[in-house]
Amino acid sequence: MKQRTRIISRRRFLQQSGAVAGAIAVPMIVPASVFGAEPPSERITVGCIGTGRMGQGDMRDLLRFPQAQIVAVCDVDSKRAKDAQKIVVDHYSRQTETAWTGCETYGDFRDVTSREDIDAVMIATPDHWHALPAIAAAKAGKDIFLQKPLTLTIREGRVLSNTVRRYDRVFQVGSQQRSDEKFRLACEWVRNGRIGKVHTIKVGFGTDPGCEPQPEMPVPPNLDYNMWLGQAPLAPYTEWRVHPQKAYGRPGWLRISAYGHGMITGWGSHHLDIAQWGLGTELSGPVAVEGEAVFPKEGLWDVHGDFRIEYTYADGVKVIAADTGTHRHKQGVVFEGADGWVYVRRGFLDAEPKSLLQERIGPDGIQLYRSNDHKRNWLECIRSRRPTVAPVEVGHRSCTMCLLGSIAMRLGRKLRWDPEKEEFIDDAAANHMRSRSMRAPWTL
Repeated sequence: MKQRTRIISRRRFLQQSGAVAGAIAVPMIVPASVFGAEPPSERITVGCIGTGRMGQGDMRDLLRFPQAQIVAVCDVDSKRAKDAQKIVVDHYSRQTETAWTGCETYGDFRDVTSREDIDAVMIATPDHWHALPAIAAAKAGKDIFLQKPLTLTIREGRVLSNTVRRYDRVFQVGSQQRSDEKFRLACEWVRNGRIGKVHTIKVGFGTDPGCEPQPEMPVPPNLDYNMWLGQAPLAPYTEWRVHPQKAYGRPGWLRISAYGHGMITGWGSHHLDIAQWGLGTELSGPVAVEGEAVFPKEGLWDVHGDFRIEYTYADGVKVIAADTGTHRHKQGVVFEGADGWVYVRRGFLDAEPKSLLQERIGPDGIQLYRSNDHKRNWLECIRSRRPTVAPVEVGHRSCTMCLLGSIAMRLGRKLRWDPEKEEFIDDAAANHMRSRSMRAPWTL
């Protein structure tokens, strides 16, 4: 059920608040849902769930926008939650023109999603903790920014997308390349036939190394390790399984298959998303996939190393994703057509014929969604109630493409895929890998 909004005037709200508070004058932020859609005094109140390396970056980015106010931070590591709180408090303490009441810290995402005064949440947790907080937020009537990849499994993605749309929430997945002009231009040229009929798209990115077996360690007192594990199986604590305790460096969980899929979802979520955008298949997907990869034979980190995945679409187009090492793919995305090519990566755009580099698609052509700032787009869409540049179903389809590749690498054989039914054709083992069991008490 869509959350109902009660609209009253700012003056009436403050009068009623004053009657309750008596003579105590407390600066406050009024949640956006109180005043309706457009008043200039509106502030979008935000809770940040996950305040580690990516979460802290997203949080700092959001602090740029006066139309949003961060009022809660949440992390299963209390030290990280306190660090985040200090950043928020220090920032707003310098903004003397902005009324602000403070920032609470939490260790359980449900305490954030249940707050009636919070309009939206930003989620930047480990991948195995993406779906459940986002689903809870949607059901609670919150708008959502969720870091990529969308989910850990295909089934989680389908449930999340259905839930977000059922509750009519504004959703942005952190595929920020869609808010980069170079990627948009590349996709527009391809969609408008400027390189002729596309036959091959090559996607490239790096891989992660493995590591030796790690000793079990005492759980730090500031970490709720059982909550960190969540739906994942019980496993002994070691720092390289979770995240660094003395810094905000790259965490070990990114390289462990219980919590993610490695670089196929880490960078694949970005570049395969662009391949889908350029093909115009962002609400569908390939019909076949086959892959191969090198996996560590021992040690804690067990996701893929060097790899090659070939996706085939119904019209015969091939998307070939491979590592930038052994297979020597270029970092980024190369669209190859009958009459030329386009190569795009972050900060770089090239094409053949070179005349394309000066071309902009006019109003009579296919013009893609224009966003020049990913977080700003999310906030603007919260106010307008329009879809974002990276909505949930698009995020699900792009993530599914990554997960198809992960399954194909594990099985090492060609798989046929039905993108409409979202199931493998005549392959029970592959279909079983579309989901994972969750450790109690967690369920979808």
